[in-house]
Amino acid sequence: MKKRIFNLSATLIAGLFATAAFAQTPATPAAPAKVEAAHTKAVVKADAKEAQAVVKADAKEAKAVVAAKTEVASAKTDAAATKAKAHHTAKKTKAKADAKLASATAEAAPAK
Repeated sequence: MKKRIFNLSATLIAGLFATAAFAQTPATPAAPAKVEAAHTKAVVKADAKEAQAVVKADAKEAKAVVAAKTEVASAKTDAAATKAKAHHTAKKTKAKADAKLASATAEAAPAK
């Protein structure tokens, strides 16, 4: 009988040690998977934000280039109009000067 109690005690104690050993091992390998999934999600989100920022920056740059080209074209048009106006004014001034010279020459010629 002592032997039975001893065996029973030994079995119970061994069972307690066995359950304690199993209780200490990590039971949920899903936690690393969740962390990895969260990491992947964060990386994808960061990549998407970066891509969106790059697209916005490129669009802003293209818009600035278009605006600059428009300003250059406008300046060229203004310069051409100003040159044409200056040429026209100079032509009119020369014509008036020629007319005054001709008039003065005509008045001075009969006085001889």
